[in-house]
Amino acid sequence: VGLRDPAFLWVRPAAWFCLTPAKFPHLSLHRSSWLLLAPLLTPSVPVITAPPCSLCPEGAHRFQWIGNLVPEFGISSSHIKVLSSPAEFYELLKVQIKSAKQRVVMASLYLGTGLLEQELVDCLEETLEKSFQAKGSSDLRVSILLDYTRGSRGRKNSRTMLIPLLQRFPEQVRVSLFHTPNLRGLLRLLIPERFNETIGLQHIKVYLFDDNVILSGANLSDLYFTNRQDRYVLLQDSPEIADFFTELVDAIGDVSLQLQRDDTVQMMEGMVHPYQGDKVAYCEIANRRVMEVINSARTRQELLHAKTFHSSQQGSSLLSQKGSQTSRDLKPEPDTWIYPLIQMKPFGIQIDEVVTETLLTEAERDARIYLTTGYFNLTQAYMDLILGTRAEYRILLASPEVNGFFGAKGVAGAIPAAYVYIEHQFYSEVCYLHQQERVQLQEYSRAGWTFHAKGLWLYLAGSDLPCLTFIGSPNFGYRSVHRDLEAQVAIVTENKALQQQLHQEQEQLYLCSGVVSSSTFEQPNRYVKLWVKLVTPLIKNFF
Repeated sequence: VGLRDPAFLWVRPAAWFCLTPAKFPHLSLHRSSWLLLAPLLTPSVPVITAPPCSLCPEGAHRFQWIGNLVPEFGISSSHIKVLSSPAEFYELLKVQIKSAKQRVVMASLYLGTGLLEQELVDCLEETLEKSFQAKGSSDLRVSILLDYTRGSRGRKNSRTMLIPLLQRFPEQVRVSLFHTPNLRGLLRLLIPERFNETIGLQHIKVYLFDDNVILSGANLSDLYFTNRQDRYVLLQDSPEIADFFTELVDAIGDVSLQLQRDDTVQMMEGMVHPYQGDKVAYCEIANRRVMEVINSARTRQELLHAKTFHSSQQGSSLLSQKGSQTSRDLKPEPDTWIYPLIQMKPFGIQIDEVVTETLLTEAERDARIYLTTGYFNLTQAYMDLILGTRAEYRILLASPEVNGFFGAKGVAGAIPAAYVYIEHQFYSEVCYLHQQERVQLQEYSRAGWTFHAKGLWLYLAGSDLPCLTFIGSPNFGYRSVHRDLEAQVAIVTENKALQQQLHQEQEQLYLCSGVVSSSTFEQPNRYVKLWVKLVTPLIKNFF
């Protein structure tokens, strides 16, 4: 009997879910997992839950509780490839664009303006042209979602890079520019360019070509194609996952400004404007659109799961009659499950936050969590869970020299020092609690490179290989949780070969690191000026 069988589901009355972590922080280390799920169990999310680690306590299946919140996609591990380098990522993007027949969907913070980025745009133009010549009208549709403020920065920007595509293929190309509803009124008028990006961004990174999906934390910029280390996973021949992310990008696109051929922008007809219209109404519409995508996909996958379950029963019956030939004809059972985790706090959507908190809470003693972020600025809730729970943590972060802001002009040049200060405070807390053996910080350092990798790998107690990883755009910081639009996936697998791929990815990143100790902060390059120490607590929620 599968985990989704009705006999194994239980329902708590909605009235029970009145105790939330925000109201009762003292429960953070002792609350059960169903309580952590409470903030999401509103009318837009079904109130069917299953306590994690109780129905399927062994192996990867213990994480199927995530499917009570989001769609669960079962696929074969043979369809998953873990990439390791920016160059590999860039070449794959070009190959996938050139081979696309029906759709290209790309969501990123921004598109850069250099020669490598222009080559990507040229690939799109060539593919659209070939599609058009083949049939006289193109079946290929290109949808690009970027952030409005970042994509509009400077005279030459993401918009000017893409306008030629819009002008030549107006019916096939859509460029949507998300504008946070929190940047409005006098605030919008007073905050200068670049600084306005601190209020909120479209931060999702997904690159989709027909039924192939690349999930990453990397943007479409030359640094991310050359010497800025990130993470990248290719999901091949995965139509259901591709459909989900297409619908998600479409939903965000529908509530975004649409780039026009003359470089102006306008909203879709009848849509509330993000910074000129009513904020509450806009956020409610955006919430509804995104949750419709999540819930409809979840319903589809549950129906597919039930159909597959019954088919497998019939297949087993046939096997006994027709022998092993039937076994080869049946579609192989999935050994890997993909769960999309969405975080859009401006719209009241906090699925990623709740799943992450639940995972950190439920991690057992002697389990190991390798967590990495390019910008170490954990939320208080995540810090409390790391310091107060049982699992071992190895946290990889950027040394000052590989921080993306290192050497920047003006105030931005002090940001690496602010991260050093935040890191030192956290390390001091670890030492104060005598947790140095259980919680270890490691700094990534690599000459000529910057560091942007984010996510986590979970090794169950007694296992040398991870059975779960998170990969996508969130950095586990305040911005990711509260300000920006984020998406990542949880990949859960039983397949040893894929687990080995994920393990090698983790090892390759951590090999370029050194363990943080008290002496680390005595080095001359770790000196933090007094004004940075004073200002950091006031501005840490903006970066």
